[in-house]
Parts: sequence; C-alpha cells; structure tokens
Amino acid sequence: MTAEAIEASPRQGAGPDGDGPLRIALLTYKGNPFCGGQGVYVRHLSRELARLGHSVEVIGSQPYPTLDEGVPLTEIASLDLYRQPDPFRTPKREEYRDWIDGLEVATMWTGGFPEPLTFSLRARRLLAARRGDFDVVHDNQTLGYGLLGGPRALGAPLVTTIHHPITVDRQLELDAAADWKRRASVRRWYAFTRMQKRVARRLPSVLTVSGTSRQEIVDHLGVRADRIEVVHIGADTDLWSPDPSVAEVPGRIVTTSSADVPLKGLVFLIEALAKLRTEHPDAHLVVVGKRAEDGPVAQAIERYGLDGAVRFVKGVSDAELVDLYRSAQVACVPSLYEGFSLPAAEGMATGTPLVATTGGAIPEVAGTDGDTCLAVPPGDPGALAAALGRVLGDPELRARLGRAGRDRVLARFTWARAAQGTADLYREALARQGRAAAPRH
Repeated sequence: MTAEAIEASPRQGAGPDGDGPLRIALLTYKGNPFCGGQGVYVRHLSRELARLGHSVEVIGSQPYPTLDEGVPLTEIASLDLYRQPDPFRTPKREEYRDWIDGLEVATMWTGGFPEPLTFSLRARRLLAARRGDFDVVHDNQTLGYGLLGGPRALGAPLVTTIHHPITVDRQLELDAAADWKRRASVRRWYAFTRMQKRVARRLPSVLTVSGTSRQEIVDHLGVRADRIEVVHIGADTDLWSPDPSVAEVPGRIVTTSSADVPLKGLVFLIEALAKLRTEHPDAHLVVVGKRAEDGPVAQAIERYGLDGAVRFVKGVSDAELVDLYRSAQVACVPSLYEGFSLPAAEGMATGTPLVATTGGAIPEVAGTDGDTCLAVPPGDPGALAAALGRVLGDPELRARLGRAGRDRVLARFTWARAAQGTADLYREALARQGRAAAPRH
C-alpha cells in the first residue's frame, strides 16, 4: 500500500487481528537525533505509535536516541568506537566482552564500518532471549546479517525501513574523491553496503519513505518491487509551526547540513551565497550542523571571503532550532540527493519559504516550482543564487510560498499519518506470517 492510498483511505488500524494494540520492538543501530534522519525517525514514529495505543520499545545503540515520555529504551551497548572526543579509539582490554566486540574493533582497524553488522548480531541475541515479548520487529535500516532468519530466529515477523540505499552516498563520495587513496578508503568504509544489499534482497517486508527511494531500492539493492511499500514521514507540525512574534532577520538563509558530505551539496550553497551577495549584501547563511575545519566547504568559505557571512550552529534545543527557521527569510535544501528530506518538510511547516533542489525525493516533499517552493537543479550554484535572490527580494513571494508550504505539510506529511500507515504494514506482515497480536494480560 502506498502513501497515496493511505492518504485516500486510512484504515485506522484495521487488520487481520482487528484494532488490538501491537507490541513493537523498534531497532536502531544509530539514534542521534541531531545528526542524520534515523534518530528523528525513531523518536517521532515511536511517540505516534504509542499515541495510537501500541506498546513500543526502542532497542538501540550509541549514540542513543532521545525518546518522548512513555517510550522505553533498551540499550545494546557497542564499544562506541566513534564517540567524541576520541573517535577511532582502541578500547582497553577490560572493555572486551565477547567475540562481537572483537569483530567490531577488527573491522574498524581495517578501515571498515562495523556498526550495522555488530548491532544486528547483538539485537538477534537479545530478541532470541526475549522470544514472545513482541508481535513485530521493526528494523531502522540496520540491514545486518543478524536480522535474517525470520520469526524463528527473531521471535516475530520483521519489517525493515530503508530510508534510501547507502550505495547512493557511496557513489557520490567516490565521485568527489580527489585521488586513488581516497577512493580506496571510501570503498573500504562502505564495504558494509555489500552486506546490506544481500540482506535487503531476502527481506519479506520493506518500508520506505518516498517513491524515489522505492525505485532506488529496486535499482541499487535488487529488492523486488512488490516487497516495498511507501509511507511518507513528516514534520512535528505542533512544534514546527509559524510564530509571528519571532522577528524575521533580513537576508537570513538557513540550511541543515553535514558540512563535508558531498550528498548534502553545501559547497554549492556556499558558492551560490558568494554570487548572491553581489546583489544582496546582507545575505548570510546559518548552517545547522558541525563546521569542518578543513575540506571543500571550509576551503570555499575561505576562497570567497565568506567567513563572516556563514555561521554554523549545533547542539541547540528543539525550540531554538524552530525559532532559527522562523527567523529566516528563506530555508534552503541544496542536496544532490535525498531519500525524503525532513529539513524541507520541517522548514515548510514553520511557514518559511523554501528553495530546494530537485535531487532525489525532494520534489515529492517540496512540491511544484513556483507553487510551494522554488526548485532548482542539483549542483547548480548559479540557479541556486538566482532563486534565493528572487525570494529575498520579493516579500509577497515569500508570504505566498510560506503559506502554501505549510498547507502542503499539514495535508501530506505528519508523523500521525506516518504512524498509522506503518501500523497498517505491521498488520499486513503479521497476516503474511499467519500470526495475530498476542493478547495483553
């Protein structure tokens, strides 16, 4: 069932076992709510599933997710090899607990990324020990070997969310690599994608967040199209909302981006800002994310003399982040590719006008150029600068795009709708296995 079908005819929890609540294990090998979309997904989906009356237990590893009241977290500790301030650390001898720890360190030492595999093995062990506690297991893009084997191994049917294939990130980083050494490093780091491709092909039920991601999963991972369902995610529209009392800052552009991830396209926005400031000298950029001290973005800021016009912020509260978007005259998503784009949905929900590229699934979220956003080709700084200039120079356009963007999010992209659609897919997975939710005592 697609998101469009959910939108047209929500089933309100109907399923093979009626409207009874489900016991859900929601797995996330990485839950940081301030870096990437996985932590955001887990936090908001778990809250809304609980509001529907389901019992949700999040099972996660470091960085642990931030969850809302009423949603318990079960921690599966890794060795936390990438923690700050000592990433790529070598653990002390007394930290090792079993062979999975040894595998985790060995993979890191040889330049690979071990977390999807090692988390899946630890999760499998925990689920086997708690057989009968859950009606369904929902994996948030771990795609590790440990999650194979079906209900016999995990104790319940498995539903897996794939936001987008990580092979897309891998190819963009390879394309941006400066030399053969960097390309070799990228290939080794992303070696886990071979495992994810093998696992994905064997999964009975895959959930994804956009039609674009669905096609990418078919093309890149070889998953059969009839095994993939689309449920759009969305914004917390109570939190992400307009507030006229927040003063608009002239020339302010805001974006959310990991500084030197090529996929996010921040370097093109920096170049666009340099062009834009020749006609709008008050134009400046606030980036929600960590500033890299070196790399393409830092070099571009220095090359164009923009040090005073680009500010990075991180570690802000939800309320501060929303106010930052409210204060901007334009929100921007410069990504080369997105599997959905939460920043687009959240920015639009505040009533802030959006300029976005057409990379990946962004048009599914942002809508039609000139109606709910201004859309430009990915990787085109000139087009980006022109669109940003149009919005900054036209108050009526800003107001119209802001209203239309907010309306679009309310109609299509809320977490309540995402939770209902996801719960329906859980019931379909149970029906395929000939199972029903266990009664509560």
